[in-house]
Amino acid sequence: MRRASTAGALALVTATATLMTLAAVPAEAAPTPVPVHCTPAACHVDVAPGTYRVTVTLGGADAGSTSVAAETRRTLLPETPTAPGQRIRRTFTVDVREPEGEPTGPAGSPGLDLAVGGTSPQLAGLRVTPAPRARKVVLVGDSTVCDQPGAPYAGWGQQLPQYLGRGLVVANYADSGESTQSVLDNPSLFPAALARVRRGDLVLVQLAHNDKQTPAATYRANLARMVDAVRARGGRPVLVTPLVRRWFNADGTLDNGTALLVNSLGVDLPAEIRALAADADVPLVDLTALTRRRVEELGPQASKALYLYDEKRDNTHTSVRGATEYAALVHGELLAQGLIR
Repeated sequence: MRRASTAGALALVTATATLMTLAAVPAEAAPTPVPVHCTPAACHVDVAPGTYRVTVTLGGADAGSTSVAAETRRTLLPETPTAPGQRIRRTFTVDVREPEGEPTGPAGSPGLDLAVGGTSPQLAGLRVTPAPRARKVVLVGDSTVCDQPGAPYAGWGQQLPQYLGRGLVVANYADSGESTQSVLDNPSLFPAALARVRRGDLVLVQLAHNDKQTPAATYRANLARMVDAVRARGGRPVLVTPLVRRWFNADGTLDNGTALLVNSLGVDLPAEIRALAADADVPLVDLTALTRRRVEELGPQASKALYLYDEKRDNTHTSVRGATEYAALVHGELLAQGLIR
């Protein structure tokens, strides 16, 4: 990444707006400003856990290309070009919490942290305001969904925020290595996610990769328990089948149990999810079918770029590119089913 000059850094700090805290301020009073601290590559805002609306202004005298990420590598804005003299504004909503990444991971740093990247960053302004009424898209899942702490790993939940419109915020409670049973048993996982749910929030559940020895009845019961709990709080559960493993047959298809998540007991986990969704009238995102179509379309060679095959000989976890494509698939299904706008 090309860094801005020292003069550019000073201009960035000068141009950066302040955060306005609205809590406990009378309607007729001016909000109290809270400083935003910026360098050419990052901004920090001293705020308490909660949801915040972030508006960035991009552009400068020269051509630029800027991306913005938040907290633990969550993509808010993909690399966005600006022409010389052009100014554009983008707004997104961010969930700030502790821990800021995986729920069982390190706490991270307090407040809101934004990373400014791109081939030629041009951040001209920043405004952050509380958004306590933002509708949440809560994620419960495993390592293929979570906010992965380090490259080259990326979860699709980490890439989903860039696709959501104003007023929608991703609260990602996915965690590496988790099964349907472990997320229920750990207070930091499903119970913590459930406590954040308000009426109208979506709760997407994608769990299968680590249910390797879970009987069918137990698997369905665990998922049904989550569905019922979300509904009891007024939320909208959405079941998501797992993304496929990149495990090809000789004929170039993924028509095998390893790729399609049939566990060691012979339980077809995606089929169980589909059946429960139908029986309980729960919206379904069939990510297994969608990712199978994409991986088979690319074929054994080109599909390596979606996963970490070249880096780790890993056919399960996704690269940034794969996580980004799969997040787009999830977003498309949510839109198509009228679950978001």
